[in-house]
Amino acid sequence: MDSKKLALLCRDLADNKKAEDIVVLDVRKLSSVTDYFVIASGGSAPQLRAIVEEIHSKLRDEYDLRPARTDGGGSSWVVLDYFDVIVHVMHTEARQRYDLEGLWGDARPVTPAKPKAAKTPKARKPASKPAKKKTPARK
Repeated sequence: MDSKKLALLCRDLADNKKAEDIVVLDVRKLSSVTDYFVIASGGSAPQLRAIVEEIHSKLRDEYDLRPARTDGGGSSWVVLDYFDVIVHVMHTEARQRYDLEGLWGDARPVTPAKPKAAKTPKARKPASKPAKKKTPARK
């Protein structure tokens, strides 16, 4: 799986657990360490654990991918290192304090491709009724 697809998949998996303010940053031109950062917030320690577990278990079970390193388990900032993609799952306050988006302000945000809207058939106009004949007024 290429690194962009992996980053977007991590974004979707974090979203499965209601992660907030999920951002994918393209850091390929800025870093020789990784291609993408995925940054997601959670409002509580249980939510952070749920987000991390969702990403870790789905990538392991469905794609046989395991992080090279995991750091911060049980804290307000957990990092999953998948080499080309580094996932940061942060408590809301920690995210504001460390401001990764500000530190990597030159990175381009990646937005997932919007699915094409299904074409809806145009409403058909009802067949026009034949014009009524005018009847002469009665005297």
